[in-house]
Amino acid sequence: MGSKAPTWADQWGGIDDDDDDDKPMNSSKKGRLGGGSSKKMEEVKTAASAGFDKAKAAAVVGAQKVKSGTSVGIKWVKNQYHKKCSSSK
Repeated sequence: MGSKAPTWADQWGGIDDDDDDDKPMNSSKKGRLGGGSSKKMEEVKTAASAGFDKAKAAAVVGAQKVKSGTSVGIKWVKNQYHKKCSSSK
C-alpha cells in the first residue's frame, strides 16, 4: 500500500509491547484487594442482588401486562371481524 502512516499497532503499542510484563505490581494495587475487601464485596453483592431482584420483578410484571394487553387486543379484533361478517349477510 505504500502509505507512510503508522499502523494501529504502532500507534497503540501493538502486540510486541512487553514493557508492562517485567514490572512488579506496586503495593498500592495489591492493597486494594487486602483484608477489608471481602466485607465490602459482600455488601456490593447484596446490593446488586437486591437490585437484580427488583429488576426481575418489574420485568415479570411488564411481561404479564404485555400478555394480557395482547390477549385483549386479539379478542377485540376478533369481535370486530365477527360483527363485520355477520352484518353483511
